[in-house]
Amino acid sequence: MKTFGPATRRLPVLLLVTGPSGSGKTTATHEMLARFPGLSRVITCTTRPPREGERPGVDYHFLSREEFEQRGCRGDLLEQAQVYGNHYGTPRSGLLAQLAAGQDLLLNLDVQGAATLRALQPEEPSLRESLVTVFLTPATREELDRRLRGRGTDEPGVIARRLAEAHAELQHAGDCDYLVYSTTIGTDLERIAAIYEAERWRRHRVPQPGFGPDTTTDGRA
Repeated sequence: MKTFGPATRRLPVLLLVTGPSGSGKTTATHEMLARFPGLSRVITCTTRPPREGERPGVDYHFLSREEFEQRGCRGDLLEQAQVYGNHYGTPRSGLLAQLAAGQDLLLNLDVQGAATLRALQPEEPSLRESLVTVFLTPATREELDRRLRGRGTDEPGVIARRLAEAHAELQHAGDCDYLVYSTTIGTDLERIAAIYEAERWRRHRVPQPGFGPDTTTDGRA
């Protein structure tokens, strides 16, 4: 009878969803967490104040500017960026520890932060093995503009700046592993879920069968 070799863990997936403001990446990541209970969200740091309904340690680690800078000086931020006057960063120790434990992770980052993590892959084995990047964006600039203007939470000057930066960020769509055109919440979820499901079973992440020689009683190999 043929037997499998010693069981080993499947290597984890770090699924990073990025895209311009208004792309729907925050909604998509929330839907993914609801769909896959075994997927954990990476909680990032920011110096901006909490918005209505946001909870410290759940939505973000809300830090003072001094606390954020101290983390950066200690080397505990895999990436950090300044966006619209506020600082954002991804904690190094927690993320790498979870990957080492075999935990699949979901990370929502802006385009600048995603580029930084991709650049770290050659020197961080855990990122090299686990990182999968998805660029989510509406198919047209007109739709992206409509979404940004329709938020109703920003001043006109802020909207104009976000529009300009979002248009520039679209140039980086080809840098990611996957490009998903955002349509509806349900369709976005199905497309990103399909990517995640497929990546979980990529050959390099799955323990190989390890078939040994046949040991049947009649001696046939």
